[in-house]
Amino acid sequence: MKASWFYRIAAVLLVLFAVGHTMGFRKTDPTWGVDGLLGSLKQMHFNAQGFDRTYYDFYVGFGLFVAIFMVFAAVVAWGLGSLPAGTVASMPMVRWGFAICMAAITVLSWTNFFVVPVVFSGLITVCLVLAAWLARRAV
Repeated sequence: MKASWFYRIAAVLLVLFAVGHTMGFRKTDPTWGVDGLLGSLKQMHFNAQGFDRTYYDFYVGFGLFVAIFMVFAAVVAWGLGSLPAGTVASMPMVRWGFAICMAAITVLSWTNFFVVPVVFSGLITVCLVLAAWLARRAV
């Protein structure tokens, strides 16, 4: 199999991961209630460099931040899959940096989250490692 296929598979998985993350991270359990943890996040106001913010603002902001970066990573993966093999082969820092970054995300998913992000990040990592490995031979 060619490296380009693995980059494109990773791109599709990243888009699916971003969509799932965006739809899922703001869903809450109704049993938490207004007085629960979520209510506390929304009620705790503080000044952040002249802006009135809550912890919930940070939660939503960073969640969307992550989703946008996943979409960007998908664009990068698709772009790597579209480049000539020789060009991708001449970019080892990009190939392996991308794969190592996703491997670190997989570790963070394993230690801090649950099965769905572990599976998605793990599959994406496998695709990026295989693509990086296969691309080295394309010179």
